[in-house]
Amino acid sequence: MADASADDIRALRHEYAAGGLVEADLAPDPVTMFGRWFAEARDSGIHEPNAMVVATVAPSGQPSSRFVLLKGYGDDGFRFFTNTASRKGEDLAAEPRCALLFPWHPLERQVRVEGVATPLPPADVAAYFAVRPRGSQLGAWASHQSRVVTGREELAASYDEVEARFADLPDDAVPVPEEWGGYLVRPEVVEFWQGRPGRMHDRLVYRRSADSTDPGGPGGWTTERLAP
Repeated sequence: MADASADDIRALRHEYAAGGLVEADLAPDPVTMFGRWFAEARDSGIHEPNAMVVATVAPSGQPSSRFVLLKGYGDDGFRFFTNTASRKGEDLAAEPRCALLFPWHPLERQVRVEGVATPLPPADVAAYFAVRPRGSQLGAWASHQSRVVTGREELAASYDEVEARFADLPDDAVPVPEEWGGYLVRPEVVEFWQGRPGRMHDRLVYRRSADSTDPGGPGGWTTERLAP
């Protein structure tokens, strides 16, 4: 017998009609275009517009994904910080190719990024860690992300121990945990998706040109439209 909720789920529909995206709307490069859309997402009041899904692949071939907060972007790529000994960190160490997704549902938009992640320099990691809220700093020390724990009590005890250890240090003097770091995702493909009526959505894609060999530069881009 089918799940009783199946019919209700199949009936969930929303007609996308907020706008469209044509080739003339595109900026010369995807980072500039992303900046335009990110500003509109932020100004629209969307909760945490910098929340993005990071998808990685384990050495076994098993994919996984999770939400992470974007903490910066520029011509060189997209930056985020995390525990490098976590599942995502282990995945990226073995296979640096990854994907990002910004799901801006209220604007009927999404941005998809495919690229390669590289660890950020320790100086960049330390500079960001120093301005994190103290609770987040202590949490980075207390939680060995993705490891199995016996229960909430173990986490609470670990946090209390760290809080006591660094009690005499100001926020900007709490050291960076050895297993905490950041990544720069250099984009190779960036897709801008805008909902349209009748599921005839707009999908405009930037692809890095084959002759863009400078790993630190913006490179050249070609654009194309994909069928929805």
